[in-house]
Amino acid sequence: MTEELMSQEKFEELTSELGELRTTRRKEIAEQLEYARGLGDLSENAEYQEAREMQAAIEDRIGKLEHILKNAKIVKEGKKSGTVAMGSSVTVQPVAAKGSEDKRTYIIVGAEETDMFAGKISYHSPLGSALLNKKKGDEFSFHTPRGTQRFKILKVE
Repeated sequence: MTEELMSQEKFEELTSELGELRTTRRKEIAEQLEYARGLGDLSENAEYQEAREMQAAIEDRIGKLEHILKNAKIVKEGKKSGTVAMGSSVTVQPVAAKGSEDKRTYIIVGAEETDMFAGKISYHSPLGSALLNKKKGDEFSFHTPRGTQRFKILKVE
């Protein structure tokens, strides 16, 4: 049981989703199952099979959310220590690309908040874990399937 770091906003969002699944979605699926049972032979009843699959998917998601929320640790953002931590916005540049404009900015978040298109990377990811506890000006490397990558931290907010 490892704790999962996340923001208060994400914790509340997942709690809300869990409540919705436990009440509204479970009830909807139960009604669909009841309707499908009324259609007759269950072995050849596509509506029944589909409702059973949806029920299994919802129960799986409920179990996952319960586990995540039980092990969640809320991390307060706003620490401005100059060191990369959860919630930090970090601008990096590949070391081999000095002088180029190939700069990237990432926000370090929990696994459930990851969104590469928005520049949000998990602290569990190779890059995210390599960034933790670094400061502006630090150079670091990490391993990827494409080989070792080297970056320099340009800014930490």
